[in-house]
Amino acid sequence: MWKDYELLDSGNGEKLERYGKYVLRRPEPKALWEPSMGEAQWKKLAHVEFVPGAGFGKAGKEDSGTWNRLRKMEDQWQIAYNGEPDPETHAASDLHIALRLGLTAFKHVGVFPEQADNWDYIFRETSRLGRIHKANGLPAPKVLNLFAYTGAASIAAKCAGADVTHLDSVRQVVNWARENMERSGLDGIRWVVEDALKFARREVKRGNTYQGIILDPPAYGHGPDGEKWKLDELLFGLLKNVAALLSPREGFVVLNLYSNGYSALLGETLMQQAFKGQAGAIESGELVLEDGFGKKLPLSIYVRLKR
Repeated sequence: MWKDYELLDSGNGEKLERYGKYVLRRPEPKALWEPSMGEAQWKKLAHVEFVPGAGFGKAGKEDSGTWNRLRKMEDQWQIAYNGEPDPETHAASDLHIALRLGLTAFKHVGVFPEQADNWDYIFRETSRLGRIHKANGLPAPKVLNLFAYTGAASIAAKCAGADVTHLDSVRQVVNWARENMERSGLDGIRWVVEDALKFARREVKRGNTYQGIILDPPAYGHGPDGEKWKLDELLFGLLKNVAALLSPREGFVVLNLYSNGYSALLGETLMQQAFKGQAGAIESGELVLEDGFGKKLPLSIYVRLKR
């Protein structure tokens, strides 16, 4: 159980969440049901609510909005995540992530809590590869994190001993991730501000390979030099480059997709076709948060490949 995060309630296109000592009220288009608590309870609990601007959510984009403060709170605060025990051995996890949160103009606060399941997977798989490499006198496994945001997945891989390259197209977000690394008591992550597809193509030409590759592409985006990213048009090409970059022996890929209309089965087929039968074992599913009343809120789909 994650002590610093809790989905308190959801419904009527919103969610009520506790991040550490603060409760946030934000839009959530997938919460199609009625909330379990009344409006008075939501208002009593929330420290702040996000008020979207005109056109919020149209065409897969999120227009900026404003935060309406209901109770006193800090502009920035910190939470921590400690990994779940290993599902096979039940041994306690050595994964520890510290994250600085803040109120942004696009309703986000610096973390997607449903991704915790992916962080645990990345930590376990990187640890497994690290043991294999150590037994064979090889250097630490290399992990590439594309569209890496504020770096929780990068920190999970680094915490497991990997040589990590963290890439995002926004320098301010990369700086935020560096701060999270330092808060987590780590160092040595390689930071890259670049267009993900351009970087992947260049790495393929260089003949570089990685034992782990993580990618969480948005539906739409822009590179630092104005490069346009559109998921429907460019994802398969990126995955083919990922197939060329993944070590032909032991390795893993984690693909996460938030785009509405994408299913786990579609993501799995994309991965299979990009790797053309050389993938290894593939699993897929949904990342889900359950609120305090048992309502399950699916937020993204994942595809994981393991060699």
